[in-house]
Amino acid sequence: MQSYTIGQAARLLGVSPDTARRWADAGRVATRRDESGRRVIDGRDLAAFSVELARGGTGEEDVPSYTSARNAFPGIVTAVKLGDVAAQVEIQAGPHRLVSLLTREAVEELGLEVGMEATARVKSTNVHIDRA
Repeated sequence: MQSYTIGQAARLLGVSPDTARRWADAGRVATRRDESGRRVIDGRDLAAFSVELARGGTGEEDVPSYTSARNAFPGIVTAVKLGDVAAQVEIQAGPHRLVSLLTREAVEELGLEVGMEATARVKSTNVHIDRA
């Protein structure tokens, strides 16, 4: 099973190594010592912890949000069309009308409704997944 050092886990979670260390010290994520004596987190434990963080937050206030998408279009939601599995959301950002197709689950988790502020971030027309 893949395991991660505190530093690697911090990078994957988008936090500082000090934050990841504090979480480990507080018992929020289980660690063990590898053959070199370094503290590591098993991959399955790190995956479960990352899902927990996404659901409940980090427990720390004012933690900045990080994204690699540079093309941000702040605007207002003008339409939300929900299907059984998929959804379509329209955002008017100044003179730009942006339409995004996403899962219904994502729309519900974000609480998107007509009239609320939202930011559309455009990264690419394709998403590729590479194994690390």
